[in-house]
Amino acid sequence: MPDPSISLLVNGASVSVTPGTTVAAAILMSGPRARISVTGEPRAPLCGMGICFECRATINGFAHRRSCQVLCEPGMDVRTA
Repeated sequence: MPDPSISLLVNGASVSVTPGTTVAAAILMSGPRARISVTGEPRAPLCGMGICFECRATINGFAHRRSCQVLCEPGMDVRTA
């Protein structure tokens, strides 16, 4: 039976997740924070439903995507900085 995991890159590091995992969860699996604010504070997903915008990331070259609203796909390139 084939491996059902999805592989993607988060800040250049390979992360494997199960289908149905949000990009926000993959980011958290890769390290302790999601991004750094303009004032230098570490930020992470807060609401988990796209209202607070704390989970913003660049996904496949598109900036400011709400990562808690996007499901992981094979080969995605996610950047938090």
